[in-house]
Amino acid sequence: MKIEKLKENLSLTRTVDAGTEQQRKAVQEIIKEVRAKGDNALRSYTEQFDRVVLSNFQVSEKEFSFAFERIEQKYISIIEEAASNISSFHSKQLRNSWMSTDENGSVLGQKITPLDSVGVYVPGGTAAYPSSVLMNVLPAKVAGVKRIVMVSPPGENGELNDAVLVAAKVAGVSEIYKVGGAQAVAALAYGTETIKPVDKIVGPGNIYVALAKREVFGDVDIDMIAGPSEIAVLADETATASEVAADLLSQAEHDTLACSILVTDSIGLAERVAVEVERQLATLPRKDIAEKSIRDFGRIVVTDSMDEAIEAVNRLAPEHLEIMTKDPMSLLGKIRHAGAIFLGRYSSEPVGDYFAGPNHVLPTNGTARFSSPLNVDDFQKKSSIIMYSKEAFNQHREKITAFARLEGLEAHARAIEARPSERQ
Repeated sequence: MKIEKLKENLSLTRTVDAGTEQQRKAVQEIIKEVRAKGDNALRSYTEQFDRVVLSNFQVSEKEFSFAFERIEQKYISIIEEAASNISSFHSKQLRNSWMSTDENGSVLGQKITPLDSVGVYVPGGTAAYPSSVLMNVLPAKVAGVKRIVMVSPPGENGELNDAVLVAAKVAGVSEIYKVGGAQAVAALAYGTETIKPVDKIVGPGNIYVALAKREVFGDVDIDMIAGPSEIAVLADETATASEVAADLLSQAEHDTLACSILVTDSIGLAERVAVEVERQLATLPRKDIAEKSIRDFGRIVVTDSMDEAIEAVNRLAPEHLEIMTKDPMSLLGKIRHAGAIFLGRYSSEPVGDYFAGPNHVLPTNGTARFSSPLNVDDFQKKSSIIMYSKEAFNQHREKITAFARLEGLEAHARAIEARPSERQ
């Protein structure tokens, strides 16, 4: 792993695949076909892309039962406990509607309303992650969304991953359909004979899913277009090299585009971690992926001071930030930009991925400068409440009409003047 001195252009941003013109046109055609032909288009694309012929897209109760029978009870218990932790954390994010009354009797406020329906996309195949099911579904459930629909591409046997089904049932998904790709996104956005449309689509997918989400945005809401995973570790000489190396590799094994960076003021730690990374890489099952990730996007950055290291981390605005220093809590207030912050040696990044409770759907590629993790607010909307009293109306009517005429909107002014004044 490369060791280098801090540079002014230190960045996590990479050239993220935005799709080719051919891919964008293919996605547009798929969406057009699904809107026009509904279920028939879904069947055709499922046969073409997934090599499965399905007469019924919806997962049956029998399929759920089989999934629970095939999964060991210990894994079911772990999923249930993780779900409880995630729900508990997100319940603390809930906002309440509110109203306030001023001295002249006017009422102003805000009404919080959950979305009516949400669609959750879950990748299939080797990328079938039950943890992502929990992280995408449970905030919506806590927010009060009544209809939560999940879509996922079927395997060659025409079924979905057992652990994914178990997680979906534990999380309380309303409906599950064995449909994937851009066609599934189109079905969620516009509906078919079988799948009713939703108001928002969340969840990761391949480039075709990402492009489809871009295409339907505006007709429905989406969560984000996530980039490859990334981690920054901020450490001093007290950190244990083997632990730092293991955490860097935990992200590198995700994807060849994943980014793993150690920022430290200790050259000794930097050198020990570089050796440890190479040692641990040798036995990783996903060595080829992790090795390319480390080679292309991994680095160890050495700074002259901890303050300089902290500022470098803030410039990176990483998806995951681990602080492995003598007193990590003392540095928390200095961190301005990070998706999730892990404090201390026992808060390894996978603790957050699976079990602690905070969401693992996080802003990537430097967008933590202005974005937040997936949360309950993403599944609620806010309506303003305005009830002016007669006294307030008369007190401010001339200011309002003047403002309207300043903008050249005479009908706005006349709408105010149509009401009787206090002299009438």
